[in-house]
Amino acid sequence: MDKYIGKRLDGKYEIHNLVGVGGMAYVYRAYDRVEDRWVAIKILKEEFSDNSDFLRRFRNEAKAITLLSHPNIVDVFDVSFGDRLQYIVMEYIDGITLKQYIEQEGAIRWDEALHFTIQILLALEHAHEKGIIHRDIKPQNVMLLQDGSIKVTDFGIARFSQSETQTMTDKAIGSVHYIAPEQARGDYITDKADIYSVGVMLYEMITGRLPFVADNAVSVALMQLQAKPAMPRELNPNLPRGLEQITMKAMEKNPVDRFQSAGEMLDDIDRFRRNPGMVFHYDLQTGRQNYSAPRNIETYDSTRFTPKYNDSYEYEEEYVRSQRSARGAMVIKGIVAAAIIISLAVGAVWLLNNWENLLDVKEDDQLEMPDFVGKIYEDILATPEYSENFTFKRKEGNDPELEPGQIMKQVPNPGVMVKKGREVELLVNGKVEQVEVPDVTNYTQADAIALLKEWKLEFKTENVSDDEIETGHVVSTEPQQGQMVDVGTTITLKVSKGPATKKVKVPNGLDGKTLYDAKATLEQAKLTVGNVLYDDNSTLAKDIVVSTNPAAGAEVSEGSVVDITVSSGKGAPKTLSKDISLPAGVDADVTLKVYRNGTVVDERTVNPAYAATHTLSFSGTSGKETVVVQLDGQDYMYLTFNYDSQEVTVTQTFDFTPSTSGGNSDPNTGGDEDNSGEGTGGDIQPSGD
Repeated sequence: MDKYIGKRLDGKYEIHNLVGVGGMAYVYRAYDRVEDRWVAIKILKEEFSDNSDFLRRFRNEAKAITLLSHPNIVDVFDVSFGDRLQYIVMEYIDGITLKQYIEQEGAIRWDEALHFTIQILLALEHAHEKGIIHRDIKPQNVMLLQDGSIKVTDFGIARFSQSETQTMTDKAIGSVHYIAPEQARGDYITDKADIYSVGVMLYEMITGRLPFVADNAVSVALMQLQAKPAMPRELNPNLPRGLEQITMKAMEKNPVDRFQSAGEMLDDIDRFRRNPGMVFHYDLQTGRQNYSAPRNIETYDSTRFTPKYNDSYEYEEEYVRSQRSARGAMVIKGIVAAAIIISLAVGAVWLLNNWENLLDVKEDDQLEMPDFVGKIYEDILATPEYSENFTFKRKEGNDPELEPGQIMKQVPNPGVMVKKGREVELLVNGKVEQVEVPDVTNYTQADAIALLKEWKLEFKTENVSDDEIETGHVVSTEPQQGQMVDVGTTITLKVSKGPATKKVKVPNGLDGKTLYDAKATLEQAKLTVGNVLYDDNSTLAKDIVVSTNPAAGAEVSEGSVVDITVSSGKGAPKTLSKDISLPAGVDADVTLKVYRNGTVVDERTVNPAYAATHTLSFSGTSGKETVVVQLDGQDYMYLTFNYDSQEVTVTQTFDFTPSTSGGNSDPNTGGDEDNSGEGTGGDIQPSGD
């Protein structure tokens, strides 16, 4: 029988059952009698209670997550570093790990994968802004809730980016299948390591496979350093090119070539979601070539589910141990030898393919590649020194801060030796002209095509059934009218072929579904999706269906166009959060009260010496709210929550005078480390006491 189950910690946490076992801790489901809620309690294993390294890691996790407050990061409610027990109290998450979901589903829909990835990146963006690098991002540490939202967990090996200390055991920890190359080498890492791990997770979600699989952790680590994964579209040909590019950019071996922040990756995902047909110019911008040759990847073994809250230090235990043992020394020698053999083999293949060219090259055929970046494209073409020695391939870029025609990037890079006549790719700054898709509803097909040509747009036609629009006339377009598109974009004209002989009903139950699910349901019913309209007054979340036209239950011809109205999200409740600083120099418990529009909404005891900040978080749809914070009955801060501008403003602050009594009146809070040996946190009491 587990010695903790049935017991009560610190008089308030009733432990009910074990939900997970990790590398250094047990996780239990418990009931908080004081707050009337279920919680998860992570208890450090007894064998590590005297291990300074594991104690540091465990306390580091507590320190990290207490600084974080984000909807996509697991909340922490309490910590205790007593003499007998070390534990962290977190919100209890009723869900499965993302790893379990991937194993159940295989390759998941790319839009769903992006839905998860966006939430993970938002969580990491918040952590990185606080100076915290997770270092163990993997689907086992991402919990998936029933509503599709996710929570990032397990900051047990997180590191503060400003910290300059790093021990040997810190160098190569994390799950080997997801760690960045610099992490596998034991180099100093930055937040770009988390970006790499997100790229691997996205790769796994959209292909159903891990990029690198081998018989042991060291072999996988070597592949992370040297091998090139198969391109995602080789494994899943239905993936859009732009999504493949985003995935592979996040997984670049060199951190400089990856997205430089979670926010930068979010920006490109947003651009892609707005236009899934877009193609990025990453290869030209980084001066790196695409991965080319298809590769066979072993099937990932998904026969075993990972328990919730898995700390998983298998790679650390194997890889670090190999570095510290004679056997590890032999493994490292083997890695070096393998690397030399691979390098020689690659060199031999290159020499074989280029031998004739090498024999033909004369010294006067070689030129040093000039630096074209910053020059004007037309000036380069007009310079004989350049036009006579090189051929140029132009690609369009767009940077409002640069002059039109200015060179943004080049391939090959300047300074390398090349043969005369070498083709040079230049990324040239120049904004692509955009036009608005015209309204051609009820136009004849010929008139609609003529208008599209006038607007410099391409076209294709698709015949659809319609009960109202005359045969040969346009029912709708895709993209729909009013959208801004690049000149030359292909517009699909949906042309009426008249009423169909077969009738179908517009499906019921579309209201409240996501736009994606509604489209899929309509297509299954052999109906065509028409215009998508946005309702700014709806209180539903963005892209949730408000209504359809024709309405649910209406009988229409098979193939008829159905317009969908969805919520724009502008009228949906918005959650605003603000971290407020507690008074410095106060080391006693104080009572914090929060008034929202004159009503007390939160009352708790805080100790500024332990937690220097407190997070205020409220939801509303529009308008402003006044929030007042009091400490020990004294006004401390006035704030305004503006849901229209989505801003929180501190309007007034006051000095705080602590009471003369001071001190910590509750010896069982578990927040202080008491050297006296009496009253320290973590005492276990029978549940009935």
